[in-house]
Amino acid sequence: MDEVHQAQDERTLRNELEKKGYHLFELRRRGLLANVRALVVPGEGQKIPMRSLLIFNQELAALLRSGLPMLQALELMLERQREPFFRSVLRDVGDQVRSGEELSRAIESYGDLFPPLYGPTLRAGERSGDMELVLRRFVRHQKLLLDTRRRVVSALVYPAALVGLSIALISVMTVYVLPRFTDFFSALQVELPLLTRITMGFSLFMRDNLLFIVAAVALVVVALSQWGRSQTGRVGMARFKLRIPLLGPIFHRMALSELCRSLSTLLAGGIPLVESLEVAIRAVGNDYIRARLAPMVDGVREGKSLAETLEKSGVGFEIAIDMVKVGEATGSLDAMLEDASNFLDEEVETRLERVLSLLEPVMMMLMGIIVATLLVSVYLPIFSLLGNVKF
Repeated sequence: MDEVHQAQDERTLRNELEKKGYHLFELRRRGLLANVRALVVPGEGQKIPMRSLLIFNQELAALLRSGLPMLQALELMLERQREPFFRSVLRDVGDQVRSGEELSRAIESYGDLFPPLYGPTLRAGERSGDMELVLRRFVRHQKLLLDTRRRVVSALVYPAALVGLSIALISVMTVYVLPRFTDFFSALQVELPLLTRITMGFSLFMRDNLLFIVAAVALVVVALSQWGRSQTGRVGMARFKLRIPLLGPIFHRMALSELCRSLSTLLAGGIPLVESLEVAIRAVGNDYIRARLAPMVDGVREGKSLAETLEKSGVGFEIAIDMVKVGEATGSLDAMLEDASNFLDEEVETRLERVLSLLEPVMMMLMGIIVATLLVSVYLPIFSLLGNVKF
């Protein structure tokens, strides 16, 4: 059951609840106030760009490597930061560290503003005394994830543009071009073929009800958008993505790769398995898979092996489960998880290339069939009339 608590801001609420012994996974504002507040409060609802965060961590690691204390390094980074929102966050983080708070606690007080792995990674560096190493490991981890996502998005840009242009072309022909032939066919006073009658009837319906259709589509988009912001909606949309033909297995492998890579990074930093698993599951981008993976934490806490709980979740692939088993048996779980993530990334690239090689010709063929059908429906009565003319 969801609980509702009140506080001045998210950071204050998180600190209050953690002092009461709660383990927080997510904080969300209730009602329309969240949307209004995001518009009128500077910085509310903003996110720190990942590129800026990576540059910050690279420079911070370099300063720590040179021997500067953490507080002095943060002050130098604050002077170098040019983004107003990130600068205000760094100023507050520096004040907390100056007052005796650990850097990881100061970062975690901002909740979802930073990636889920960032706070635990910093905590691992504080425990081990080698903050520079864990910062560089975090940067490498995030770069690999961003690079995988960038390759997938870049590969899908051309097919998406092709679909958009096809829809635009067919819409213009249906709403604007075809209705202009109606008066011409009426003047011919001939019986139109069935295909022509169907096409003309559909085009006239689209033209006469265009505003209602656009309004209906807009309402559906808004409703789906609002539903997608709820927990049930996010899980439903994530599950739908996994069921898309050809693309679903790619999204599945990307989510499992995120889990393996995040867990490998946390374990390599010296964080215990249960805590690492909790954070790694939160870092998975697909809400449905994240919900399926959540029971793994209790299973591992009860003494079950990671491979066993992953297999029981039903979202793991056999080869990834086998690699986890080998890692647990040999004591090199972090290395085997990284190998599993690399293998899944290669699978994503291979399947994506295969999908694109099939998708582009199929889209061109479907577009050609639709356009040819529209043209035939227009010219078929003319050909029929010319065939009946006697010279």
